[in-house]
Amino acid sequence: MTETPRDIEALIELMSRLPGLGPRSARRAVLAMLKRREGLMAPLAQALATVALSARDCRVCGNIGTSDLCAICADPARATGEVCVVEDVADLWAMERSRAFKGRYHVLGGTLSALDSIGPDQLRIPDLVARVAEDQVREVILALNATVDGQTTAHYIADALAPSEVRITSLAQGVPIGGELDYLDDGTIGAALRARRGV
Repeated sequence: MTETPRDIEALIELMSRLPGLGPRSARRAVLAMLKRREGLMAPLAQALATVALSARDCRVCGNIGTSDLCAICADPARATGEVCVVEDVADLWAMERSRAFKGRYHVLGGTLSALDSIGPDQLRIPDLVARVAEDQVREVILALNATVDGQTTAHYIADALAPSEVRITSLAQGVPIGGELDYLDDGTIGAALRARRGV
């Protein structure tokens, strides 16, 4: 049995760290790229290098973009009075795919978790409270995953925002208990957003 060159093994090991790719699927992906070095691997390497240098977090909402303000926060047509709070950027992208929300976002960067020692200060909750106070936000939509940590975080945010008297709502029907936004179809997300309810 021939030994795989060290550089290729290193690439397979790095690929296997990506979500949804284990060692076998990473090996298959690397083999597919090696067979199409000019048409696939070289452009992919160039794109990875470019994004590694240019990607940054939006200073307002926490989305990923290539400047200090993401395209959503920089868009004057987006409603500034509605802020949709999501756990991470994948959830923001899922909401955008549904095309049901025309406001702005706030990415927390995770959820509260006593087991993992993640408190409010490790997340962007203080930034949200300050943003609601400064930006004349009328409604905060809590689009957090229907997990124990997601619901704990939603209750904490509702309590933290109570003094501001901003309207606080959450997604309604269609989001199953334990479900994650990134795995829901666009129609389900749109229906849940339209049927949101007060917290």
